[in-house]
Amino acid sequence: MLKIFIHILRLIFRLDQHQLKKLTPRCLLPTAYCLLLVTAYCLLPTACGKRRPPLPPFENVPQTPPLISGVQQGNQVVLSWLAPLRNAPDTSVQSIRRIDVYRIVEDLEDPLPLTEEQFGQRASVIGSIDYETLQLARESNQNNLTYVDTLAFGASPVRLRYAIRYVNASNQRAAFSNFLLLEPASRISLPPQLTELSESQNAISVRWTPPSSNVDGSVPINFLGFNLYRLSPTSGERVTRPLNSAPITTTEFRDTTFRFDVPYTYIVRTISLGTLGRQVESLNSNALSVTPRDVYPPSAPVSVSIAAAPNRLTLFYPANPEIDVTGYLIFRATDDKLPPEQWTPLTDEPLNRTSYQDERVESGTRYFYFVVAVDAAGNRSPPSETVSDIAP
Repeated sequence: MLKIFIHILRLIFRLDQHQLKKLTPRCLLPTAYCLLLVTAYCLLPTACGKRRPPLPPFENVPQTPPLISGVQQGNQVVLSWLAPLRNAPDTSVQSIRRIDVYRIVEDLEDPLPLTEEQFGQRASVIGSIDYETLQLARESNQNNLTYVDTLAFGASPVRLRYAIRYVNASNQRAAFSNFLLLEPASRISLPPQLTELSESQNAISVRWTPPSSNVDGSVPINFLGFNLYRLSPTSGERVTRPLNSAPITTTEFRDTTFRFDVPYTYIVRTISLGTLGRQVESLNSNALSVTPRDVYPPSAPVSVSIAAAPNRLTLFYPANPEIDVTGYLIFRATDDKLPPEQWTPLTDEPLNRTSYQDERVESGTRYFYFVVAVDAAGNRSPPSETVSDIAP
């Protein structure tokens, strides 16, 4: 062993035989011990710069659900809350594999304060949002999740207390969300019945019949008015604002904010007076759909005038009042007794201006003109009144 160590020293420090003879065993032993320690340290994995396996990323998934809110609609309570933005894998304790919905039915005289432990002991799971629904909401960029609790009204009024809870892949439960308190009203009107949609150039008229009773079978109906909703391909079924700015007290509404060639579906809800003076809507009525088509021609241009100048005649006409008019066609004849379809068109495409200069005229000839307005759907107006003049 000592010979091997002497050989290493000779290689490292390039000692010759004469210098090696001067080294005694007494001075060689401490040097050998130090060299052994250095060699052992270099053999450690951490000292050689070997990288450790990468740590998993921190998963910032909230365990406590966001605040829930809810409203009564007919004989249902619609709960909603913000959907989680992302999810952790099954192996993480922060995974969300379902959302349980809890409820307590309380007497109105029961104490309002309630701890989380007391709620957990008394509450029952009335439903869940499963993992597939969570994935679908995330893929469709749906911001809110909803759960509908259908009520069965009893003889006495009650108070409902709701909360939700995240559950991971190991069936471990997170903390409860906030508690939502509701006092549902039983005398809420049934939904109305849509009966007719009719179209005109400026409006879609929606008509319906009122309900005959409330959801609990009582009469007369608890009625404050109606809210009308319009669904379109862009809004889908997530509509929160009615077309009307105030409750409708009749059974008809004219929708003047529509667009042609866009499919619409209409529903209407009854508004009732709920507990604590709040307004409560009914469930949705039946739905009626329509795709309005523009088959309405513009009005005939009016106040057409003509001005003569050497080698030309110029027509002037004000713009039509219809906002969808895209241009005007000019027709000419030398005999005003001809039927309109036999007049010569001077323009291949509708003009987007309110004047036209006719330079293809012969001096001393009288020319007759009329103007036709064209809208975006290609509908043509009746001819304007005929004007004429003699080319100078």
